[in-house]
Amino acid sequence: MNDNLLKVLITDYAWSSLEPERKVLADAGSEIIVAETGEESELLTHAPMADGILTCWKPVREPIIVAAKKCQIIARYGIGLDNIDVDAATENGIIVTNVPTYCVDEVSDHAMALILTCARKITRYDNAVKSGIWDQNIGQNMYRLRGKTLGIVGIGNIAKSLIPKAKAFGLIVNVYSPRTDSDAIKSLGAHKVTFDELLKTSDYISIHAPLTATTLHMFSVEEFRAMKPTAYLINTARGGIVDTDALFAALQHNEIAGAGLDVLETEPPKQNEALLELENVIITPHAAFISEESILELQVTAASCVAKVLNGNLPETVVNPSVLNQSNLRSALLRQQRL
Repeated sequence: MNDNLLKVLITDYAWSSLEPERKVLADAGSEIIVAETGEESELLTHAPMADGILTCWKPVREPIIVAAKKCQIIARYGIGLDNIDVDAATENGIIVTNVPTYCVDEVSDHAMALILTCARKITRYDNAVKSGIWDQNIGQNMYRLRGKTLGIVGIGNIAKSLIPKAKAFGLIVNVYSPRTDSDAIKSLGAHKVTFDELLKTSDYISIHAPLTATTLHMFSVEEFRAMKPTAYLINTARGGIVDTDALFAALQHNEIAGAGLDVLETEPPKQNEALLELENVIITPHAAFISEESILELQVTAASCVAKVLNGNLPETVVNPSVLNQSNLRSALLRQQRL
């Protein structure tokens, strides 16, 4: 390790090589420290050396942020920020960035794939045929996709990308997004509805909201009871938005027809996770973001945000812009430019 170089701590990552980050940061006069486990106890030992932090899924909470006395930036590999204590970072003068354009096509494709798989019983047919059963009539009845209603929760970049894909299959699209103007949603080819309307009218509901105190267990017992018994829930956002126990009960008692999930409240699932035993749920391992193209873009973009801040430049996305006007802003070069 070179004492003359700035240090960037990588808490965790989900790809085979860190060469793209290493190159971007080396060009900026920095080198990487790669955590072995990403557990808080380990991160606390590395944090005092870190001028920047790159994180994928591991929590970067207040104790780590307080220990990172030199840290100028915490950059998220991805869109959601629920694993970063943004308030604590802001309080300590640290810039926080994310990659809001990351995996838009991949996740919207995956959501559409889960809708199609639920609609056409793909996995059930596949499992039956491979088990020696040749029967078109297993499981629930199938219905034509065209003319059915897709309800979307949230209207970020991924949801916006899903709308034209869903409409191409003939789906009517409704959106629940209380802060978005109805004309803006209409311009996307969809209709703004209340949450109650979305629950009652949707044949498919696809979640594209961040996990916050407001959205935690947004889908629970009462919400499933309000849905159509023929409806499917699709979640490629965050597992905590759905109450797992309530979902299991709704699926077990046929209160809804099924679910397609790429995210769970506990990842990986517990060995005795009840959802895994149900035939009317499809689960993929938080893989919606994956493609060769998206991963490389993510690595380069997130590392570039760190490199820019460490070189005194403003990154494209700052999720806590108020920090830029604080007297304790850690980036001395950016502070000088501001003055």
